Amino acid sequence: MNEWIIASREPAVLVTVAIAEGSVPREPGARMLVTAAQVVATIGGGHLELRAIETARAMLRNAAPRHFERFALGPSLGQCCGGVVHLAFELVEPAQAALLSERRGADSWRLAALDGAADSALFDAAGSQLHGAPAPVFARGRGTHVMQEQDGRRWLVAQVAAPRAHVMLFGAGHVGAAVVRAMAHLPCTLTWVDEREDMFPPALPDNVRVEATDAPEDLVAGAPDGASYLVMTHSHALDQRLACAILARPAVGWFGLIGSHTKRKQFEHRLRARGFDAARIDAMACPIGLPGITGKEPAVIAASVSAQLLTLWEAASRADAGAPPIRLVGSC
Repeated sequence: MNEWIIASREPAVLVTVAIAEGSVPREPGARMLVTAAQVVATIGGGHLELRAIETARAMLRNAAPRHFERFALGPSLGQCCGGVVHLAFELVEPAQAALLSERRGADSWRLAALDGAADSALFDAAGSQLHGAPAPVFARGRGTHVMQEQDGRRWLVAQVAAPRAHVMLFGAGHVGAAVVRAMAHLPCTLTWVDEREDMFPPALPDNVRVEATDAPEDLVAGAPDGASYLVMTHSHALDQRLACAILARPAVGWFGLIGSHTKRKQFEHRLRARGFDAARIDAMACPIGLPGITGKEPAVIAASVSAQLLTLWEAASRADAGAPPIRLVGSC
C-alpha cells in the first residue's frame, strides 16, 4: 500500500534520511513510514533502522511532533559502513499525506521545520505552494537536503518524485501476473492490458492500472513518451499487431517481446516484410531478460526482466543527469 495512503488514515511518523556523510546504507531522501503496527519502506536496515523505529514509536506514544538526530554508524551503532546519517522524524499531517497520495503521478516538494514551531508545507514541481504553513524559498535543484535561514532556523527540503519509468504490459497470463508482482514496489508505474477482464486479480498494487480492451494495440499511441513495452499475450497474432504498433510510433524507450530465438526470427522476417526499419527491429528484446538467466518459471522470467528494465532505467537516469558511470559498492 502507498505510504501516503496509510499516513492519511492513521497516526504515523515519517523518517527521512536528511543528510548522508561518507559510506551509508541509503541516500538523502530515502524514507520509511512507521505506525504503531507496521513499517513501510526502509532507510537501510540494520541497527540504524531499528533505532529509528524505536524513536518513531516513542514519538507516536508521546504525540511528539518532530525529532532530528545524528547517527554515527560505526561508533554508536556498530555498523561497518562507518558513515554518518542525520534522520528527520515527523509526525505526519493527515491532510498533507492525503494530498500527496492524490499527487502520486506528479513531482512534489515537502518542507518541514527542524527548529521552532513544527511547521510544514507542500509545493508542486514549479515551487507553487499547495498546502501548509508559510515556508522559505528553497532550491529545487539540489534534491533532498537541509537548508538554514539567516536566523539559524533549519528546514528539511524533501523531494517527492513521481516515478519516471512507465511500463505498458500486454498480457495477463501467468508471466504477466508474475511481472506485476515483481514490479509492485519498483520505482515505476505500470499499465496492464488484456482483452480478458476476468484475468485480472481483484487486488492490485498501487502502481498498477488495468485496461481491459478488445483492441490492446490502440493503447500504444497514447502511452507516455519513453515508456517501456512488454508484450506477452496469449496470441502470436496479437503479439505481432502490438509489435507493429510499437515499432510504428516514435519515442519508445524499450520494447521486449516474450519468446524464443525462433520466435524472434519469425517476427524479424514479418516485420521486415512490412517495411519496418532494421535498426528498430534489431533493438527489440526477444528473448527478454538478463543474459545467463535461462529459467522459464514465471517468477524467474519476471525477476529477470525486472532487473533488465532497472538496468536500463538507471542508465538512462544517469545519462539525463550527466553523471559519471556507476561505481558498484556493497551495502552495509
